[in-house]
Amino acid sequence: MWFGIVSLFPDMFQALHNGITGRAQKENLIKIDIWNPRDFTPDKHKSVDDRPYGGGPGMVMLAEPLRATIQAAKQAAPIKPTVVYLSPQGRRFDQEATIELASKNSLILLAGRYEGIDERIIEQEVDEEWSIGDYVLSGGELAAMVMIDALTRLIPGAIGDENSVSLDSLSAGLLKHPQYTRPEIFAGTKVPDVLLSGHHKQIELWRLKASLGKTWLRRPDLLAKKQLSQNELTLLAEFIEEFLKK
Repeated sequence: MWFGIVSLFPDMFQALHNGITGRAQKENLIKIDIWNPRDFTPDKHKSVDDRPYGGGPGMVMLAEPLRATIQAAKQAAPIKPTVVYLSPQGRRFDQEATIELASKNSLILLAGRYEGIDERIIEQEVDEEWSIGDYVLSGGELAAMVMIDALTRLIPGAIGDENSVSLDSLSAGLLKHPQYTRPEIFAGTKVPDVLLSGHHKQIELWRLKASLGKTWLRRPDLLAKKQLSQNELTLLAEFIEEFLKK
């Protein structure tokens, strides 16, 4: 997958040379190219922003250098890219959206700064707007990195154990079940017996019930969107009954 990034702070993306995204770059599973709008400004001061028409606080990113930067990124893309603007006004980026975007193979991620970008760039150059949550960040760089990390995890070969992707929280529309490792007893609390039993079917059922229960407790909105099977409904009912008894 190819990512073209438009950002005033390209050094921030050094973080992507670590972990899964770093390994994916070394193995040529993803490629990341970065363009700085300051390199496409027509004036000697490298101006990339100006005061908004109509007044108001802050500055707005200029249309001219942004358009030139996006055009340069488009020319470098291996296939026709989708231009994404990271914006709090965009569609919510979630696991379903990750799967949807992963099929595009070529993305240009536009990271805004200050009070935003000239609206004409959104109208004329941007294909989609995406938001990673209902809060305000200083710029779109962190959101772009979140998106790249989430998308990279879906690329075959990026994760050492392919099964871990399907078992991640939210991959099945549920939160992940609790996890335990050594020692067997820690601070007076023992690992659930079923996980030590070696009975794989019982372990699978316990994990599903725990996943359903955790989602019911913490993210009931996810359950409301998910059509549960009869088996899942039964397990959830068992969890709720056990929880209420406690």
